[in-house]
Parts: sequence; structure tokens; C-alpha cells
Amino acid sequence: MDEGFAAALPANAWNWLAVWRRNYLAWKKVALASILGNLADPMIYFFGLGSGLGIMVGRVEGTSYSAFLAAGMIAASAMTASTFETIYAAFARMRDRRIWEAILYTQLTLGDIVLGELAWAATRAFLAGTAITIVAAMLGYAAWPSVLYALPVIALTGLTFASLAMVVTALAPSYDYFVFYQTLVLTPMLFLSGAVFPINQLPGAFQQVTPFLPLAHSIDLIRPAMLGRPVVDVGVHIGALCIYAVVAFFLSSALLRRRLLR
Repeated sequence: MDEGFAAALPANAWNWLAVWRRNYLAWKKVALASILGNLADPMIYFFGLGSGLGIMVGRVEGTSYSAFLAAGMIAASAMTASTFETIYAAFARMRDRRIWEAILYTQLTLGDIVLGELAWAATRAFLAGTAITIVAAMLGYAAWPSVLYALPVIALTGLTFASLAMVVTALAPSYDYFVFYQTLVLTPMLFLSGAVFPINQLPGAFQQVTPFLPLAHSIDLIRPAMLGRPVVDVGVHIGALCIYAVVAFFLSSALLRRRLLR
């Protein structure tokens, strides 16, 4: 195998843990502020729209609007937390603080670094999503114990969006370019994936796009678990999220190899 290509892949199944641990030790000093920051935006949506708009909307798909919205906000929080960890914190570690460069002088490969960063971003997403899940359950908007089935999906959602964001990180020359990803990709996806209102209320053309959006697959797994309902096409939704995660991982590794290992 070409040495440059091998350097863009994980050396083994455990090296990434060193990167994950390094990020965790740095993060735990500001853990509380970080978690509160991740919770702020989705909780504003949850209480603002759920309490205000929910009064006018009434019941949606057989449940209260707040319960309907809760699943969307959990998936959205996982998407946002993992994305921001990757496009801002990981980008800073790569370019400004040059931590990645220092790690590359050890036995770790670029692939180990990327995998460790993705695992750490997924962990951040899991913490943020789980916190909102607990709040929703305490308010009676989630069914016990089926809500526990949503937790692995939250982690997978974080991993998927971290992988996609890593592609953006690999391509972006500076922080200024990240706003385009947030505005042109994440925000439309939030409204087209059934997070805020049912997909069947969208125009027909947009409904054709929805099955290709990773956030829609995440919501289709989380919402039934939150409401104690059976999940339809579990394999399709999990498979779609895994495909996005794996393909984006290899693409970002190739792009970062070209950027950093020239």
C-alpha cells in the first residue's frame, strides 16, 4: 500500500482513543459551559415553538406539538453539536494551534487523528442530545423506557454529521467559509427533515428530497422511540446514516491527506 495513502487511514483499531482522550481532558475544564451552550439553541426552539406555536397547532400526527418537536430538537442538537465541534474546534486544532501536526510526529497517522476527532464530536453530540432527551422525558414528552432506544441513534447522528463536517473542514481555507455550510446546508435541512413540522406538509418537490437528508433518517428513528411507537424501515435509516458517515470519513481523510501531507 502507498505510504501516503496508508497515512490517511487509521493505523489500528485503538490509536484514535489517544486523540479522543486528549480532547476530553481539554474539554472537561469547561464542560458545564460547553453543555449549556449546546443546549441553548435547541431548547429555545423547543420551549419557544412548543409552548407558543403548539397552542395554535394543537396535535400533530396523533401527539402534542411539543412531543412532536422534541424528537426533532434532539436530532438537531446532535447535528449542531457535532458539526460545530468539527468545523470550529477541530479546525482550530488542525490549522491555528497545530496540534494535529504535533500528533503526526508520534506513531499516530492522520487517519487516527480524524477518527479520534469524529469520535469526540459524536461524544459531544451524544451528551447534548441526551440532555434534551432527559428534559423532554421529565416534561412528559417521551415514553419510558422506549426513549432509551434513541440514545444510540443520537450517537450515530453525531458521528454522521461530524464526518460530513470534516469534509468541510478539509476544504475550508478559513473560518469565514463555515457560515455557508451552516446557512446553505444545515438550516434548510432542519426545516426539510421533519424536525419542526411534518414532512407531508411540504410541497411535493421538497418531499422528494427528504429521503436523501441524513437528519430525516435520524428523526425517523428518534421520534418513534420518543413516542413509544414502532419504527418503520430501521435498517434503511441506520444504513443511510452509516453510509454517510463512512463515505464522508474516507473523503475527508483523502482531502486532509492532500492538504496536510504534501
